[in-house]
Amino acid sequence: MRRLRNRLAGALLSVLALTLTATGCQGSDEPSSGARADSGAASARPVANRVEPLAKRPVPDLPVTVRSADGEQVEVERAERVVPLSGSLSEIVFTLGLGDRVVARDVTATFEQAAKLPVVTRGHDVSAESVLSLKPDLVIAETTTGPEEAVDQIRAAGVPVLFVEAARSLDDVGPRIRAVAGALGVPAAGEELTRRSEQRIAAVRADVPRQERPRVAFLYLRGSASVYLIGGEDSGAGSLIEAAGAVDAGAASGLEKDFTAITSEALVKAAPDAILVMSKGLESVGGVDGLVKIPGVAQTPAGLDRRIVSVEDGVLLNYGPRTDQVLKSVVTQLYGGGDAR
Repeated sequence: MRRLRNRLAGALLSVLALTLTATGCQGSDEPSSGARADSGAASARPVANRVEPLAKRPVPDLPVTVRSADGEQVEVERAERVVPLSGSLSEIVFTLGLGDRVVARDVTATFEQAAKLPVVTRGHDVSAESVLSLKPDLVIAETTTGPEEAVDQIRAAGVPVLFVEAARSLDDVGPRIRAVAGALGVPAAGEELTRRSEQRIAAVRADVPRQERPRVAFLYLRGSASVYLIGGEDSGAGSLIEAAGAVDAGAASGLEKDFTAITSEALVKAAPDAILVMSKGLESVGGVDGLVKIPGVAQTPAGLDRRIVSVEDGVLLNYGPRTDQVLKSVVTQLYGGGDAR
């Protein structure tokens, strides 16, 4: 069955979306309380809350026929009314310079230019009726988007739906941008944005301190839902951690799944020197003071040193046009230094 392997990812997105809704974080450009210096976390300027469109606005050349990540051939005749079903996909459309064509957003589209758009989906909870009421020419979805029945309903109504492979690593930045740009009829702009994004990421990587590689554990926290997970090989954070010159402590300790429930034994085995979290997740457990009360955390080198790296929920694992800023923030917090930009 389509996208069966992504059920956990969808569940995590749902919890994240509920947290974003409850905390009213859409459009905020302030760092969450969990990321402030007085919480015990490293002080770092948050990722810019605006996307940076290409200097020259492209003109779509349509119609086009493109291959969707689910294997279907999708014919796009118009792209005047576009609905991206994730914050990451919205970010790509806006950065390509076509944000004026976007008519709705997912709750995770937290950047400033999208803030006034109506919310039609919350992570893994797409409302087919809400989407169809906007009469879209094109819907762009992640391979983790669901429920499957809602997406099928949109397609059955005659709306082209393009699936894009879900972001898992830095290697996905270019392919995702190219896939979206191709469906919008602006492939040259997609190549330009890919080059810009990859060059900026490479520039940050070149400045990573050359020292002993710290072990970093990615923890997924949702205190209000009692969700406490440690990332393993397939969490999606490993590529970012490695690009920051560190070791993914969860994967290195033998955690093969994407996420595993936190236990004292798992944390002791991972032995992280630092802990990477989403800022709202950190806030949901009461900041660093609350984090170190989770069983096992205080016994790790990271807990003892209160060495916590937090990045805004809506951008941490997007692997898109702002990933260079995310990586810079991680590097700055992990090793210390000045401006996180």
